[in-house]
Amino acid sequence: MNRHSIYTKMIIFGCAVSIIPLMMLGYFSYQKSSESIQSHVNESRLDSLNQLRANMEQLLRSLDYTMSYLINTSLVQESIYQDLNYRKFDRFNNLTRELALLKSPITKVDDVILASYVSDWMINNQGLSTFESFEKKDLLVEFMNKEAVTSWTIVETDKISSTYDSSFNCQYSIVLAKKTPYLSAEKRGIAAATIPTCNLADMINEPSASEIMVLDSSNRVLIHPQHDRIGAQLDELGYLEASELSRLEGDSGQFLSQNHNQTVSYVKSPFNQWTFISFTELSELTQESRDIGWFTLYVCLAIVLVSVGMVWIGSRNVYSPIRRLFQDVVQRVPEGKQGNRNEIQLMSDQFRDMFTSISTLTTELGRHREQAMSLFLNKLYLGTNRVSETEDKLRLFGLQDRLLPWNHMIILTLQIDLLEDTRYEQTDLDLLLFAINNIIEEMVPQEERMPTIIIEQTHVILIGSDQTDLVAFNDYIYNLTERMQSNIRSYLDLDVSIGISLPFNKLLNASRAYREGVEALKHRMKLGKGVIIPYFSINSGNHSNVYFYPKQFENELIDSIRIADEQRALEALRQWLAEVFQKEREPHEYQISLICLLNELMILMQETGIPRKQLAAEEQSLYEQLLQMYISSEIEAWFRKKVIAPILEVYRDRQKSTYHNMSEQIIHMIENEYDRDLTLDECASRLHYNLFYVSNIFKKETGVSFSEYLAMFRLNKAKKMLIETDLPVKDIAERLTYNNPQNFIRYFRKLEGITPGQYRKNHQSRME
Repeated sequence: MNRHSIYTKMIIFGCAVSIIPLMMLGYFSYQKSSESIQSHVNESRLDSLNQLRANMEQLLRSLDYTMSYLINTSLVQESIYQDLNYRKFDRFNNLTRELALLKSPITKVDDVILASYVSDWMINNQGLSTFESFEKKDLLVEFMNKEAVTSWTIVETDKISSTYDSSFNCQYSIVLAKKTPYLSAEKRGIAAATIPTCNLADMINEPSASEIMVLDSSNRVLIHPQHDRIGAQLDELGYLEASELSRLEGDSGQFLSQNHNQTVSYVKSPFNQWTFISFTELSELTQESRDIGWFTLYVCLAIVLVSVGMVWIGSRNVYSPIRRLFQDVVQRVPEGKQGNRNEIQLMSDQFRDMFTSISTLTTELGRHREQAMSLFLNKLYLGTNRVSETEDKLRLFGLQDRLLPWNHMIILTLQIDLLEDTRYEQTDLDLLLFAINNIIEEMVPQEERMPTIIIEQTHVILIGSDQTDLVAFNDYIYNLTERMQSNIRSYLDLDVSIGISLPFNKLLNASRAYREGVEALKHRMKLGKGVIIPYFSINSGNHSNVYFYPKQFENELIDSIRIADEQRALEALRQWLAEVFQKEREPHEYQISLICLLNELMILMQETGIPRKQLAAEEQSLYEQLLQMYISSEIEAWFRKKVIAPILEVYRDRQKSTYHNMSEQIIHMIENEYDRDLTLDECASRLHYNLFYVSNIFKKETGVSFSEYLAMFRLNKAKKMLIETDLPVKDIAERLTYNNPQNFIRYFRKLEGITPGQYRKNHQSRME
């Protein structure tokens, strides 16, 4: 059988149906959740950048607003147009106090410069000095030369601040410069606030999985937690390739860097065109996704294990009836014929063969049923059926219900007259009988007749009717016979004669009616051919006085003698005598029946080759002895002792010899062919006997069935091989026609109580 059985395929299919959708669901769920988490992470990253931008813009806007307010005050505006020295201490003090308002931990401003290059003075953290003497004045002049009134610029700290400033420890500072007066086309002075980048870096130096920085409009790093990277170009630091900088031109966005190891999120400030940017490693971004992926995988694996278990249990329960059915089927299939087929294919082939056999058997049974029905009707018309047998057969063939509505019955006997003057030959007789039978069955409805049979070239038809008027029934029958003659003459160009019995209402009288029909046909000698002869026209309407003879019991008696069954033979003799003597008749009629029985037994004696002298040793013949007896018990004893017993003895002796010879031949076959697939059917075929007959004879002679005898013989051979040879158990099993060594081992252990291997070891140990 194919190793991929239905059970295996059921488990594989069940696992595939449960696992594949589950894994697909887990995969798509993981993908969807990962995308969702990624989206939330990206949004969160942008939100963080926007929050940082908003906080820093708030700081810078506050600074810008405060400085704008400062330079537009009357104090500053007036001072720009005046000379300022120590003699104007009050004005200097007021300006210093106003400038101090810009410096606070909130604004993160480290130094504020207010200068008037026209009036040549400057104020910063170091106090008041002339503009020309200020060593950092070149940077201020650079700011004054810019077109923009307000500018944000990153500069090296030592170019704007003195060593005494706290910001000098920070390499770069961001400078907010505003020219004044604000509304005048002629700018006379400038105000500048410096913010060390280190102070602003503290705003983004929070624990985070991302690296955040701030760029100016030229992608120069303004703010970074690592101070040594401030002031460098972004592409020079290796965060992005030069070709990727163009992707930062939007207001905000996210993208994957070319090296695919980090994501870039950025937000651009509309206030000063700074870019707030973060770089996040992909491993950090996908950490939650990976956690969800592992969790999903573990859950899926757990569900897969549960599903596989349920599939296995469910498949086993569903497959169990198939397994039982398959085991029942495969036991009846030789292992060599199983082929490379699975259970369903094998069972399908067996069922197909079974249905074919059933169909064939049904056809055969239908044909045999028709033959059996014809035989039953034949015996019914000839009067050899017993009453109980007749009733049983009527029920068996479904004819009893057909008889119930019939009030009157009659039998028609139809014969072909002559073939000499027709176009037919004698060889056509069987075909003509068949054609006439078809015509009759087509003319008479099935519910009004018994099946038509042919007895010695005579069609016999039993017709019944539910009519209560006997005259009307007779008229119907006569008209029917005329139409039969007409149709047969028309279709076949044949003349037939029909005999009609007297009506009767009990089926037990069918044999008498048949004889009446046959007797009526005998009058064709006077009436000619093509006639219809009712029996009432030749016997004054009286039934025939046909003598009854129990032929059935006679046949049973002779058959019992042939098989040497003394008990059945004597029982049949008693039944025959009881059937004869229970009828009231004249003494000579009894003697006629007895002589008829003796004649049949004498014929049987001649068939067996028994000398007549062996039965009649006395001077009187058997016939003379029989006619001198008048008591039934004496007659029974005489038949039993003088006739039946000697014949039985001869048959018994012959039977014993035949049985013994037959059994010896079968045993000889077993002894010579035990190593092949020998069957009783094959033995019976060789001996030209019926299988069941041979089976009964063999069991009667040996006391065991053929299969038991063969199995025991093979077992003894196996023991002998185990003792005398070193053949493996597998080879011994193959020699004894066991297709599966396990079957041989189980059978051996069942009978001997031990396995073949143990049997060999035990014998070897005893020999030692």
